[in-house]
Formats: sequence, C-alpha cells, structure tokens
Amino acid sequence: MSEELFGEFVRVRRPGDGHVAELALDRPRAMNAVSTGMARSIAEACAALSADRGVRVVVLTSTHERAFCVGADLKERNSFSDADLMRQRPVARGAYTGVLELPVPTVAAVHGFALGGGFELALSCDLIVADRTAVVGLPEVSVGVLPGGGGTQLLPRRVGAARAAELIFTARRVEAVEARELGLVDELVDAGRDREEALELAGRIAANSPVGLRAAKRALRLGHGLDLRAGLEVEDAAWRTVAFSGDRAEGVAAFNEKRKAEWPGE
Repeated sequence: MSEELFGEFVRVRRPGDGHVAELALDRPRAMNAVSTGMARSIAEACAALSADRGVRVVVLTSTHERAFCVGADLKERNSFSDADLMRQRPVARGAYTGVLELPVPTVAAVHGFALGGGFELALSCDLIVADRTAVVGLPEVSVGVLPGGGGTQLLPRRVGAARAAELIFTARRVEAVEARELGLVDELVDAGRDREEALELAGRIAANSPVGLRAAKRALRLGHGLDLRAGLEVEDAAWRTVAFSGDRAEGVAAFNEKRKAEWPGE
C-alpha cells in the first residue's frame, strides 16, 4: 500500500492496484475538526485524485476511533476577526467542493460523530456507509450560522425539502438506525466495519469501466433536478463520450468472449 501525506492531517492511501484511493482524515487530537490548514489539504488531495486517471473510486475515511469529523474548527474560528473569516471562506469551500467535484464515484465511511461540516463532507460523497456508532447532523444554527459546506443544498436532495428543513432548523443529532431510515446514510453496518465495508463496496465499483463510471457520475450529477427532457439530453451527451471509447469496445468483446474485461481506461 502506498501513502501520500497532504499537509499534516490528510493522508491518501492506495491499496492493491491503486484503482481505489482512500482519503483519510487524520487529525485525531481535534476529532478531525476542519481547520484552515486541513481544509486546504483536503482540497489539494482532491485535486491530485481528480487528475489521476488510474483512480476509479475514492473512499473518504477517518483515523479517529470515535469520530468521522466534528465539523469546522470552532476553537480556531473563535480567534477570527470578520476579515479573517472572510479570507478563510474560499479555503473552507474548497474542501467541500473538492470532494463534491471528484469525477469518480465516492464513498464516505462514517462512524461516531459526523456533525456540521463533517456530515457535509459525507454528503458531498455519492454514497455513505455508516456503522452503528454513527451520529450525524447539521447543528450549525445552534451556534449562530447555517450549514455552509453544501448542507442546505445536498441534504434536501437526499431526504426532501421538508425533512431537511426539520433537521437543519432543529439542529438535532440523528443516531445510526434513524439515519438509515431517513436516508441520511445509505448502508448501515456493524460497529467498526464502516471502513472495511466501504472499501469492499468501492472495490466492486472499481471493477467496472473507468470511462463508464466517470460518465455515469457526470450524467447523474448534471441531470439531477432538470426536467426529464433536459435530463435525457445530459444522459445522451454522456453516452456519446463512452460510445466510441476503448472501454466500450473492450467491454463488449469481453462479454462475448466470456472473460474479465481489461479496461484501457480511455
């Protein structure tokens, strides 16, 4: 397994053939609270992963035993002037946007606390695997702000406008079983199994065509919220990017020859 460090608190691991990359949040003394430096490192790691054509799936994990991420570093922000806060804003947004705009499928592995910006990092992923210790929520209004890492837009896309409003307005924390029932997470696994299960899911995804995966994600993201006719045009544009690719030719040949595909990735 290879590992690359981005700043002090973000690690990118590439087990096996490197098609699955693990982006690990590693600031244990602060339960992965996102400081300015950590936000910058997340964005830098995402930029590197986006540029790597060998990566087919990214799994977002935590090295802390009791938390995925508790959100913004409020101790750091307590010392900020208004000008400091404004200067930090694009850096903070860059972390969430970096995860959200990864061009490959993304899976969050959540255990313990995933609150505020921590839950927004998970929401920025395509799929969320949570273990039974998970506690999720967007409590920002309880400290005088609002979910500013995409929460007001991503949560209603998952659970609907009214449910998202209730969760955001009350700032309540949701434990794992209810979170699965409400659709806040996609898979619920035994305690301590979130990372392993997320990596296993990522491996199943990564076995498929990298060209097809990127195009499918693009169609899903760009088509969401459009009317059906416009959405089908988005899908058709994505189809045209794969229809004449080497992956398409290899996939059809492998199917007919009853063998495992060897994806060229182009």
